[in-house]
Amino acid sequence: MEFRKFGRYALLLTAVCLGSCEKEIDIDYHEADRLYVVEASVSDKGTTVRISQTQAMDNNSTDSDISDATVVVTADDGTSSTIPYRGNGFYTSSLAGTPGTTYQIDIRIGQQHFTSSSTMQRMPTVNSFQFIRKEMLSRKYIFGDIRLQDIPNEQNWYFVHIYRNGLGYRWAAFKDDTNPNRELQQLFGFYREDSSDSDAPREGDKFRIVVRSIDKGAYDYLRSIEQMDESGTNPLHNFEGGCLGYFSAHSELTFERVYHTADIKDDEE
Repeated sequence: MEFRKFGRYALLLTAVCLGSCEKEIDIDYHEADRLYVVEASVSDKGTTVRISQTQAMDNNSTDSDISDATVVVTADDGTSSTIPYRGNGFYTSSLAGTPGTTYQIDIRIGQQHFTSSSTMQRMPTVNSFQFIRKEMLSRKYIFGDIRLQDIPNEQNWYFVHIYRNGLGYRWAAFKDDTNPNRELQQLFGFYREDSSDSDAPREGDKFRIVVRSIDKGAYDYLRSIEQMDESGTNPLHNFEGGCLGYFSAHSELTFERVYHTADIKDDEE
């Protein structure tokens, strides 16, 4: 059993200035070459690929004008599909994946070529999701508690992303080594009950929970994102060719819950 609270998806550069220092300091940094960033997936619901580029430090834009890429997804039976451009860096198609099939994505932009592959996993099974209260070291904490039924007789990896009122709130990647072939529990720390945490859920908040069965390559990439603070390193490369981001073929299910304090259950474990 693990619980996590994650909200950062990029490295941040923090400048700390001492108040007693009167001298102006000019920071001379060199602009790094812009890199392509690819977020791509093949699921039972279709294929989505978004291509963008890294930005300068003073540019907070999230728009993308990458419209000249050729995106091809090929299954291990040799069938392939070119994914058309839809706008704002998105290339989408109704191409749905089949569990057990390995997909390769090829992206060409000018002279650059990026490739990755992923094997689609079987559909996950959710046994329950609830809001619970746990006492830890004489303090009470509120968690989101999800229980998955592990797919038996094989190694499995999972990704859960919780959205609050349409915005990303908590996520975790985990595998079935804690209780293989049985029920898996994952806790997401929301807040301490006696705190004034501005990030705490409010009565009536709408939660959307997305659960995916992913392959080992996607799991390794996501876990490396989680561990960046501890390791001080960049995430693993999921693509060949020099771009950032990752490709995942996965099965996915989605459900919603509305947050009511009256629904919080006391956990005695």
